[in-house]
Amino acid sequence: MNSDDCLIIIDVQNDFCPGGALAVPEGDAVVTVINSLARVFSHRILTQDWHPADHRSFASNHPGASVMQTAVLDYGPQVLWPDHCVQGSAGAEFHSGLETQGCEMIVRKGFRSEIDSYSAFYENDQHTSTGLAGCLRERGFQKLYLAGLATDFCVLYSALDGRKEGFEVYLIEDACRAIDLDGSLAVALDQMKRADIHLVQSAALLSRSS
Repeated sequence: MNSDDCLIIIDVQNDFCPGGALAVPEGDAVVTVINSLARVFSHRILTQDWHPADHRSFASNHPGASVMQTAVLDYGPQVLWPDHCVQGSAGAEFHSGLETQGCEMIVRKGFRSEIDSYSAFYENDQHTSTGLAGCLRERGFQKLYLAGLATDFCVLYSALDGRKEGFEVYLIEDACRAIDLDGSLAVALDQMKRADIHLVQSAALLSRSS
């Protein structure tokens, strides 16, 4: 891959894989694909959900609320999730099969109790920055390739924000899996296409680099 290309690996953590607190169907299937891609990208960045136990996106912190219910918080609508990726827990750790050596940065998000963070670039108020965009620009990256979990939430918002920040963004479809909550995968793919985000398969990238 080119020196201005960066692979961003989103939230491949135990709680998003089978057996986890918020398991994405076939979430662990992305690990082998991402590991293959990691060998052809010189630059890789990881993101990691990193929630305190009292996080406001957890249904358990809203008496009487149900998991997957939508609540209106200070910054707008928020899906209430099961407790997941709690700081320091086994569920917050990266999947044991994921090859993380050689990654240049870990962006931790959602660590503020009062606000959730799907995107690798901004928290859900669309104002509080993670600092990732500035780092990528300073390093001279122009093309971002996204993989990980879940296509219709954290990957989607990261892709859209990457475009807003002026990067050329590629979604590696077979290196992602979706929650697909009430048809959210189809909606997410349509949003990305309309935002001029390129949908690609890992095989095309691997063959180009062979």
